[in-house]
Amino acid sequence: MKKTQWYIGAPNGVVVCIRENNDGELAGEFYHSYSIEPVPFQGVGQMTLRMEKLYDWLNFPYPGTNSRSFLPEKPPAEKTGERIKVMSDEMLLTKHGEIGTFIVRVQHRQNSSWQGRITWMEEDKTVQFRSVWEMIKLIESAVNAVSQPEEEEQEEDWFSPEAEQSVD
Repeated sequence: MKKTQWYIGAPNGVVVCIRENNDGELAGEFYHSYSIEPVPFQGVGQMTLRMEKLYDWLNFPYPGTNSRSFLPEKPPAEKTGERIKVMSDEMLLTKHGEIGTFIVRVQHRQNSSWQGRITWMEEDKTVQFRSVWEMIKLIESAVNAVSQPEEEEQEEDWFSPEAEQSVD
């Protein structure tokens, strides 16, 4: 395996490890540099909410829009100083899921969504995504390609050479 796309490259980079695929409901955990403990999730909805909470905690990338709420506003949480990395990028890259492993680098949080790059570690392929939905579809299509390799007619393979973009 080449591993040319295996890098974290951002303070908010995470490694998503998919452990289970229960009829399309993906489960696993993700790792980040600020904790040794994994962040478990049951479903991609919970995964994205927990990743969003991490980005809010880091205040990176800074959100382009504020959250809306019809409830009374809570006072903003006090910043507790600089975030200390407790896991090196090399340690993060040793984490793997049984079904799939992805390095997610969110570069922007604009238009109430995320934009960034995702690397499918097993295939050493990196693709840019323009929204949370697109990132989820990339993960699901990769997991489906592994789970159902014998099916002739699958959804478009987002990690195909046609979809792969040059990432420098």
